[in-house]
Amino acid sequence: MSFDSYLDSIPHYARDIRINMGNVLKQTELTPAQLWGTAVASAVASRNAATIRAIEAEAVNYVPDAVIDAARTAAALMAMNNVYYRFLHLVEGDRYGNIPARLRMQGLRTHGTDQADFELWCTAVSAINNCPACVASHERVVREKSLTEEQVAAAIRIAAVIHAASTALDQQAALL
Repeated sequence: MSFDSYLDSIPHYARDIRINMGNVLKQTELTPAQLWGTAVASAVASRNAATIRAIEAEAVNYVPDAVIDAARTAAALMAMNNVYYRFLHLVEGDRYGNIPARLRMQGLRTHGTDQADFELWCTAVSAINNCPACVASHERVVREKSLTEEQVAAAIRIAAVIHAASTALDQQAALL
């Protein structure tokens, strides 16, 4: 399916999402790696097969496979970390915070792409997964690595729109 066909498959009641998708994937605040890495990681985090296929098929036109693979790594690691650290944030008391996580996270350092870009993708996925601790942690690292608030906001816009498109497509599929 072409990217245009994918956009056309977004239901009529989500017309704003379709229009926003075209706009957020053209933001000039981000490099191609930042933009398409965020898009791929967000698509994976949003868990809609059509969205993942369409975003990844379009991303190969703009970034090397290493960026796509690293974005997948960010989404996978955040799927794990966001559950664990959101639990720590939600549970009363701090006794769990003193227990080592003992979760392998080598991909945070061995992804083979720019660390600031990877952290940006982790921030976007953590926003989708609603993990306040991870959003704060990764956003802090991104800012320490000199990305601007405008760049972070651009990435979060991508995450929001991709998640919304995935939700609309899942709603449509549920009605069939």
